[in-house]
Amino acid sequence: MKRSLRRALWAGAVVVVTAAMAPVATAFGAGSVTTTFTKVQDWGTGHETRVTITNGSDATVSTWRIEFDLPSGTSIGSSWDADVTRTGDHYVAVKKSWAGGIAPGASFSWGYNGTGAYKAPLNCTINGASCGGGAPPTTTPPTTTPPTTTPPTTPPPTTPPPTTPPPGGKKIVGYFAEWGVYARNYHVKNIHTSGSAAKLTHILYAFGNTTGGRCSIGDSYADYEKAYTAADSVDGVADTWDQPLRGSFNQLRKLKQMYPHLKVIWSFGGWTWSGGFTQAAQNPAAFADSCYNLVEDPRWADVFDGIDIDWEYPNACGLSCDSSGPNAFKNVAAALRTKFGSNALVTAAITADGSNGGKIDATDYAGAANSLNWIMPMTYDYFGAFAAQGPTAPHSPLYSYTGIPQQGFWSDAAIQKLKSKGIPANKLLLGIGFYGRGWTGVTQSAPGGSATGAAPGTYEAGIEDYKVLKNTCPATGTVGGTAYAKCGSNWWSYDTPSTINGKMTYANTQGLGGAFFWELSGDTSNGELIGAIKGGLG
Repeated sequence: MKRSLRRALWAGAVVVVTAAMAPVATAFGAGSVTTTFTKVQDWGTGHETRVTITNGSDATVSTWRIEFDLPSGTSIGSSWDADVTRTGDHYVAVKKSWAGGIAPGASFSWGYNGTGAYKAPLNCTINGASCGGGAPPTTTPPTTTPPTTTPPTTPPPTTPPPTTPPPGGKKIVGYFAEWGVYARNYHVKNIHTSGSAAKLTHILYAFGNTTGGRCSIGDSYADYEKAYTAADSVDGVADTWDQPLRGSFNQLRKLKQMYPHLKVIWSFGGWTWSGGFTQAAQNPAAFADSCYNLVEDPRWADVFDGIDIDWEYPNACGLSCDSSGPNAFKNVAAALRTKFGSNALVTAAITADGSNGGKIDATDYAGAANSLNWIMPMTYDYFGAFAAQGPTAPHSPLYSYTGIPQQGFWSDAAIQKLKSKGIPANKLLLGIGFYGRGWTGVTQSAPGGSATGAAPGTYEAGIEDYKVLKNTCPATGTVGGTAYAKCGSNWWSYDTPSTINGKMTYANTQGLGGAFFWELSGDTSNGELIGAIKGGLG
């Protein structure tokens, strides 16, 4: 995860984006419950709208149903955080099953991406009552400055809802994998069209390389060379052959212009490239210098807000083994903080091995916490078909359960161990996997069965995205706070919106700083899992 110095962008481009993002709200009052439609952005051929329900009564609104019409020339293409159905130009939006009630004085927002230019909705009702108490506006509000003439009876709010999360809010951090632009065909634009960008607080760009104990580019084509067409670009503008920055870096720049609250952090290492940290630990200052020079490269310095180190694992074994000692990780983190300064984000993804004498105990993570904004124990991948014969077990259990194959291999064990070592709870984020792990040759439905190998997966045996599993192998049971499924001879474990809601309740109860997940392309096209994270954290 990285933080980088802000550099000035092309002034003309900034002016255009700013004008396009001027929020326009249309408010409809229904007694003490208000529904507000806010135009977040409008790029001509499409737009994004946020719908906010505010409960001004003294009783909880346990459920809601909004009905409205959209004028000719505009329609809803995708939505999030509400179940939306359409009949002609008439739309009905109802509360998601995972969403709670709206307490007195509280608000709830959902959103949609529309085709065509933004037009204010018509004939709005909420729970059967007229939203406006009269005829709602039938004309499109202005896209820039308000008119100088007398405003209508129900004017747009003078202060639109903020796009920046309030101070002290929970962090929702998601990984974007640089290689996802190939076979997965998942691009930065998908973060926008799925509605995920509006829910995220931070994006982790994975991964930069650490070979030779220095930070270096992971994939230059995906990172900054790939040319995007207008159809695949975040803002609908194609790359040109001579522009100074292309690829995902430029797309992230455009995404941040659309969503000013978003921070992007460059993550280095990961399972494949963690071997370079051993050499980095021999000269932490030189490593930090190389990372700073790369993250702060003038071509993309405005894109990144900090650096993340994903060392798997200091003073322990991952793909390779490290014997740098218990202070190595702490020293590398301190060097990065010194070089990047106090205003940068410096974070880390770490082991979630909560066993006695395990990987957490091998390193002074508490000592490193002083240099880090937050720490992300990877509370997933505890069990999987890397043990080809089983026993079957959920890869991301929140709690222990009878028959769990390894003591300390569950999320709460890691969180409690890290807290007991002195790491503040609000510096810890709970990890969620947007994928499942599975075996084949399984005859037993409950966990603990034997297997013959890894279940088939789209990209890798034994692993499959949630967006696939929810349809091909729906969950049949829960154990340890997560879900599992048996379909035919295959056995899978993965998190669902329901189990994620339970994990977010845990995160709130423990006082954690929020949640993070691997990775964005595993979610549904309308961001079902990230919606559950945001809804659960509140």
